[in-house]
Amino acid sequence: MVGVTGVAEQLLNGLTIGMVYVLIAAGLSVIFGVMDVINFAHGELFALGAYFAFAIVAPLGGAGFWVALVVAPLLVGVLGAVIERVTLRPLYDRNPLYHILLTFGLVLMLNDVITFFWGKQPKAFSEPSILSGPVTVLGVSNSLYSYFIIAFGAVLSFGTWWALNNTRFGLVVRAGSQDREMVRNLGINIDRYYTLVFGAGAALAAVAGIVLGAYQNVNPGMGNSVIIPAFVIVVLGGLGSFRGAVVGGLGVGIIQTLARTYVPVLEGLIVFALMIGVLLVKPEGLFGTSTGEGHGESEGELLAGRGGGVLTDRQRFGLGAVVVALLAVVPLGVEVLYSEYVLTLLTDVLIWALFALSLDFVMGYAGLVSLGHALFYGTGAYASVLVLLHFTSSAFVALAAAVVVCAAIAWVIGYLSIRVSGVYFSMITLAFAQLFYRAVFKLEWTGGSDGLFGADVLYGIGGFAMELDEIAEMVPMVSEEGLFYYFLLATVVGSYLVARQIMKAPFGSVLQSIRESERRTEFVGYDVTAYKRRAFVVSGAMAGLAGGLFAVESGFVAPSLLFWLNSGEVVVMTVLGGMGTLYGPMVGAGVYIGFEEVLASYTDQWQFFLGALFVLFVIALPRGLVSLPDKLVEAGAGGGRAGTSGGPGEAPSEEAEPLADGEVNE
Repeated sequence: MVGVTGVAEQLLNGLTIGMVYVLIAAGLSVIFGVMDVINFAHGELFALGAYFAFAIVAPLGGAGFWVALVVAPLLVGVLGAVIERVTLRPLYDRNPLYHILLTFGLVLMLNDVITFFWGKQPKAFSEPSILSGPVTVLGVSNSLYSYFIIAFGAVLSFGTWWALNNTRFGLVVRAGSQDREMVRNLGINIDRYYTLVFGAGAALAAVAGIVLGAYQNVNPGMGNSVIIPAFVIVVLGGLGSFRGAVVGGLGVGIIQTLARTYVPVLEGLIVFALMIGVLLVKPEGLFGTSTGEGHGESEGELLAGRGGGVLTDRQRFGLGAVVVALLAVVPLGVEVLYSEYVLTLLTDVLIWALFALSLDFVMGYAGLVSLGHALFYGTGAYASVLVLLHFTSSAFVALAAAVVVCAAIAWVIGYLSIRVSGVYFSMITLAFAQLFYRAVFKLEWTGGSDGLFGADVLYGIGGFAMELDEIAEMVPMVSEEGLFYYFLLATVVGSYLVARQIMKAPFGSVLQSIRESERRTEFVGYDVTAYKRRAFVVSGAMAGLAGGLFAVESGFVAPSLLFWLNSGEVVVMTVLGGMGTLYGPMVGAGVYIGFEEVLASYTDQWQFFLGALFVLFVIALPRGLVSLPDKLVEAGAGGGRAGTSGGPGEAPSEEAEPLADGEVNE
């Protein structure tokens, strides 16, 4: 009897958390279903609702909760409407990737807004006294507030469903999700409805933040902690399916709670494994429709950062050689012209540049938008340190192991994942990355949450291996750090040259053909899926090498290397520099880290300004920094040539259309 009662209590706890998930996922799913927008900032709107509630409850006391439950969602809803009008609306003619990128920039901005006003320490506000205290129903004891969350969430979910299915507003919204142009042709301002939908979705997230904030606490990381489970829910239920969001939210809440109580080793793993299984068997989700596959992808192409350029290939290569030469002399000026920190910063830049180069291989050329590339970066780091700790101290062997292990994992994941496309491929790579991220906490040989450290590193093989400080004694004017910097620089430049040579080979030509028109490439007889898988393997191996270099240089690894925010940052760097160019993402990595360093030296809110800058780049310069010279030349010529599309809200011009049809616009 005790066992049955205990299970019933845990089911009730699961329903409580599950109803919060329903409110979060419902807004997220409706926004995607109507607008094709995958909103990574949804978690921050959830957190903002909780903080607004805290600000209202603190001076008003117990009655303040009821005021907050009305006022805070309205405030967040208005903010959501403003975000849609100002930032998202110019991007509706573009590929959904740009929505992901823009909302990632909003994540940085909103998180810094929260810490600026409320600090980094957790806050707390309590539920109303009328809802406090335990209640026993049929022998099952739980707090009255838990029953309130379940009942209130159910009523609000039913009201949202009713509004979508039984009002003129819902009719227009559903019609717009099927064919927005048809709705526009009927004389309906669908853009206004988009604003209301985004605001309503933000308000639902805020309600979830309020009820959970009183149930647990309020902290700046709460948005990041719920956004990935929210994506799991909408993928399981079906992207754009309200019914799927309800069933998925309740299911995930119950599964997580039961796993935490009865099978702790599976906590955090089972839902991601379930998500991967559903995506492989039924990519459109449990309640989605098969027409959802590729939903929204026809709205726009990924804008590669080539576009002709004002420099010839030879000039660009010469400029690159000059940059490498300048980087090569940096160690010689340490402690003379600048401090050693410059060397440390450039080391960080080079590692991230290699990481961004690896992603460009699949995103910029094969059109595969991976949101889980941190999996290979972190796994490469762990593989290197494990080899150094348990097999050999040779950095060369450790790095080789990182490359081989990550290539093997990439082959398996690529074999499974590339059978789905578009948004679903992005989601399945995110799921695999989170599965690995959670796994390293559970396994003893990975060091758990503490990670691994203390590895000795030698350069060479067998009896010809030496420590860097020993080598430095034989090399005048270069420190131990300088020697590693040269080793890193040679590795990164060599990797770039190998990637460049691959792109000049027939294999690379096919990848570029896939980027221009996958249909035409398949029509002429190429196995597009096989080429994508091979590119994914090469990309994973290069990302593993970047992670291995980090581990060899720092001597430690931690689970945070596999966290999804690292995947988001490297996607940002790739697009910021200009994907589809190989060198552009490397430039993007340098600019991103450079801006981060400069802004952090002036303000604690550097993430806000970095996010705002990135949002502006996504809107105004979608082809990346490498297209900036073209833009300047066009501006100087008084309008420039047509066909370099990507202006805010502009549909592709007639001159740009052949690019979408498969012709290379060089």
